[in-house]
Amino acid sequence: MKREGLEWLADNPFYTKRFAFFVGRRCRRATIKDVAKELHLDWDSVKTLEKQYMREQLRRVGTPAPHAIGIDEISIRKGHTYRIVVSDLDRMRPIWFGGKDRSEASMDECFTWLGPKKCKRVRLAVMDMWKAFRNSTRRNAPQASILFDKFHIMRHLGDALDTVRKHEYARLSGKDRRFIKGQKYTLLSHRANLTLNGRRALKQLLVANKRLNTAYVLKESFGQLWDYRREGWARRFFENWKTALKWQRLQPYEEFAEMIERHWDGIAAYCRPENKVSLGFVEGLNNKIRVIQRRAYGLRDQDYLRLKILTCMLREI
Repeated sequence: MKREGLEWLADNPFYTKRFAFFVGRRCRRATIKDVAKELHLDWDSVKTLEKQYMREQLRRVGTPAPHAIGIDEISIRKGHTYRIVVSDLDRMRPIWFGGKDRSEASMDECFTWLGPKKCKRVRLAVMDMWKAFRNSTRRNAPQASILFDKFHIMRHLGDALDTVRKHEYARLSGKDRRFIKGQKYTLLSHRANLTLNGRRALKQLLVANKRLNTAYVLKESFGQLWDYRREGWARRFFENWKTALKWQRLQPYEEFAEMIERHWDGIAAYCRPENKVSLGFVEGLNNKIRVIQRRAYGLRDQDYLRLKILTCMLREI
């Protein structure tokens, strides 16, 4: 007794591959539950067909050999449970998802998956200032330049500004507090992104409180650091920015400046012409992953989540 295998059948033999790919395309825009209801199928059947579609997508694009990678972690559930996502910044797509946490050993798994030959081709690694990512990259791809992500650095500066806001709110009392209360996101947002009411509230706040005015101006000007094409000019700008902190009694900003000093090499690397890559892609990918997770109210199947992330930027088939 033997059963003949037919190429045009899906992994679930009740359906064809063509139908499996149709289901996979529908699942890119809707949840499994909605697709199952629309096509009058079982939930598990839809999931099986979609996984086959995503595996075929990955098979067709082949194994990557990136020159510039982006490294970040995502939270997959509450309780500080993390996984690492590695992206190809040239092709603008995620290429690896895994690990057990955001440790150095988990990051090593990615470089083991790439192999020594492809690790030698990596010339740039964009990441946040997490020490485990730096150590693993320097050991497995020592020729790669390490570049710290602008958005993570600006987030630290935003936290410093919010700390100043809290100190000012605690220092004041009575009616003087009314300009500060509820204005956290007004201060942290770029002026161009504020509504008309937000701009009015910001103007009133900056006029009413001199220290917050100084902190806000320093925060807005710091983004200019990534506009320079030579490290010397970037360094001169940073030294002038630090000089502006004197006599301002902005302790959170002084701590931020010390952090930048310790990680200067990873920030100044962006001044080199060969390192001009899209720094927003890694953060944009993180937002896309969070949308995938929210749409499904969380994903417990790790293999399914891995396939969803790795194929979210691929073309339909």
